[in-house]
Amino acid sequence: MSLRNDLLQAKTEEDVKDAYIKAIGLKAYNKTLVDIRTKEVWFEAKGFPTPPVMMFAQLLFYVRSARKLGEQIPPFLCVIDTEKAAIMETSKALPILDEKAITWPKSGSKIDKSLAIQLAPHIETHFVVYQLDTYERDFITAVRSAITAGKIIRTPITPDNLRQVFDKWVEMIGSELTGVSPPDYALLFFADIMHDGKKAAVKDLPAKLLHDDDKPVFVLNGVMYELNSLHGYRNFWAIYHRPPEAEYRGYLLERRDSLLPLDEREFKGAYYTPLKVVDKAYDELAAVLGKNWQQRYIVWDMCCGVGNLEVKHSNYHNVFMSTIDQADIDVMRASQTCVGASIFQYDYLNDDINEFGLIDYSLTKKMPPALQTAIADAKAKTRGAKKILVLINPPYAEATSSENAASKGVDRSKTGVARSKFANAGMEGYGKASNELFTQFIARVHREIPTATVASFGKLKYVNAQAFEEFRKVWQAKYLGGFVVHSRAFDDLRGDFPIGFLIWDTSKPQPITEIVADVLDRNAIYVRDKTFINVENDLLLSTWPARPKTNKTHAIPLKGAVEPATTTADLRGTNWSDGAIGWFNCAGNDLQQAGRLTMILSSGFASGRGFFINKDNLWQVAVMFAVRRLVKPTWLNDRDQFLQPTEKLPDEFKNDCLIWSLFNGANYAASVEKLRWNGADWPLTNHFLPFTEADVGAKTAFASHFMTTYVAKLKFSTEAKAVMSEGRKLFRRYHQQKFGRTIIDEFKLGRSDVGWWQVRRALKANSANELTDFDPFDAVYETLSEKLLPQVFELGFLLD
Repeated sequence: MSLRNDLLQAKTEEDVKDAYIKAIGLKAYNKTLVDIRTKEVWFEAKGFPTPPVMMFAQLLFYVRSARKLGEQIPPFLCVIDTEKAAIMETSKALPILDEKAITWPKSGSKIDKSLAIQLAPHIETHFVVYQLDTYERDFITAVRSAITAGKIIRTPITPDNLRQVFDKWVEMIGSELTGVSPPDYALLFFADIMHDGKKAAVKDLPAKLLHDDDKPVFVLNGVMYELNSLHGYRNFWAIYHRPPEAEYRGYLLERRDSLLPLDEREFKGAYYTPLKVVDKAYDELAAVLGKNWQQRYIVWDMCCGVGNLEVKHSNYHNVFMSTIDQADIDVMRASQTCVGASIFQYDYLNDDINEFGLIDYSLTKKMPPALQTAIADAKAKTRGAKKILVLINPPYAEATSSENAASKGVDRSKTGVARSKFANAGMEGYGKASNELFTQFIARVHREIPTATVASFGKLKYVNAQAFEEFRKVWQAKYLGGFVVHSRAFDDLRGDFPIGFLIWDTSKPQPITEIVADVLDRNAIYVRDKTFINVENDLLLSTWPARPKTNKTHAIPLKGAVEPATTTADLRGTNWSDGAIGWFNCAGNDLQQAGRLTMILSSGFASGRGFFINKDNLWQVAVMFAVRRLVKPTWLNDRDQFLQPTEKLPDEFKNDCLIWSLFNGANYAASVEKLRWNGADWPLTNHFLPFTEADVGAKTAFASHFMTTYVAKLKFSTEAKAVMSEGRKLFRRYHQQKFGRTIIDEFKLGRSDVGWWQVRRALKANSANELTDFDPFDAVYETLSEKLLPQVFELGFLLD
């Protein structure tokens, strides 16, 4: 258990002392007037949060008394309470003990605020405060080093704690700099840590640290920033050691990307490519392009960041690197990254794009003449011209429409993504792909250097995603090889999905049908091969059923089983359909979305992306529902596409899927007497109840008997019957129980024909009063799942 946790449970001052003694590992100590006394450190403790200067005042009283008596005085003083601790070298405080202007009381119990006020100007700059919720480990290290080494050893800044140190720097120092934009914090942070307090350890950084007398002043882009308060600055640098060791400085500067705000990182593509992954990329390039490719190819990385994708290159005279952010260039030059390469600021999606989407280098005159010549020679296939390799890890930000409707809060899409000059003027015919930054990059490359070899990191959407069918008709290239690696190999990327490093020869346009890639785990170690297949949309599972049309009858749009819509932007599900019994939501056609967005509801879904269920398509709904939810998403199958079945579906399989769907947790069909929405009360009818009133012991009639009539005509397997049997027992148990008002209101239990979602949730919520054993049901449901799972692949719904 940590010191902080022990302190949260402390009830007395003695508990506080014992918690610190345990955490520090004190052996030789005693408790006297000084709360904890060792040869090296004296501790003053409080059982409640107390200002450090007050505690030091009491501790210094004891030091003053001991000094008069000629007793040994420790080299360090420490004050502790339930939230924080502070430590100070005793020698820093000794001069004030003889100050005649300070009035000392006759006993320690008489220490008050007035004495603390007198002492504060003399000692506040000498003690270091550690808030234990974030600095517990640093404090314990400092005290232990004071005891063993006779000095306070500051915490070094290393690659392992960079993000933690940066966050604390922003909290204690950056927040005291008025007018600084959050994206600039990283530059100011590096100016501060790459300085020993007297001179810079790394020269020519974009930001500078100067000193006005003893006050630090930061300079960035010609603007000076002063600290509102020096307290946090002094305390921070009393904890940490600067500058970092020389061996770490270059790496730390390369990691500026990890310190940018998340939105900016996604827009600019500021995700550091780990060197172990870069190594694999260069191995793959050598295998595909030949051992001497670095001599034969000119390389252009037009979103190079701080250049770590090029650090493995051995011939920088063939390398061109551009980035949207001038600060990246300044950092590379300061850290002497890729010396010899041509590095320049260039906004690839906006610079040199005319109103017709054509490339005109005269517009900005930023493009190096040597690169212009190389591009012209490659396009003209000039004799002796070097080939061009575009080597990039582009940004992954996306929008959902050219006007970025999603910026209203529906999802995490980025404002302005689809509004780049190239997307607006140069991507006609690319469909939804024009909303994605990484496809904007490779689309401009396709136009600008149609003979280029492209080696790009990125998501696999452009290979097999349904929404990219139009893109693949325009962008075609010969696949040369590549690998996919776990997204978690990249620091701070959210989610679990494959990032592909794929190499394409764009001079040989070929339709993308399938690719085979090596699979690397998060440690960049080879696991297996995997095939990614591009299937035409009319063969995808999402296009399999006929989708009933809506009618003019109004319906309540839902966002959950018994929750009406709250959104007003792009609201769907407000109209019914002839003969409909509910709504099947099936957004997307890959495993990434299937786990979250496959569900059955008793009315339309607020954001659409599905269709209404009726007696004719129910069997298809049941099959699609089961297929989409049976296979668990993993990082590797994230983008695998569901396909229409290649075999005739056996009746037993279809019927098994129906029962599996009826008793799945994402069957949100429910009954509600009155659901308030848009100023009116709306009923919900549950058409998915496979039992009669007598079967479950209901006290009132059900509004619908659709499902009992439907299943009466079907023949079920032993496994499906077992699920029905155990499910019936749970419905009967529900109707035997008395529920409290809280549960009734939460799950809208006003009617007897409640749905499976309501039954399951209500029984579990009531378990404190009447425990329900779900194990028998879970066991038979798992048996049915195990039976159905292999058939998903055998019948062709997914490729293994």
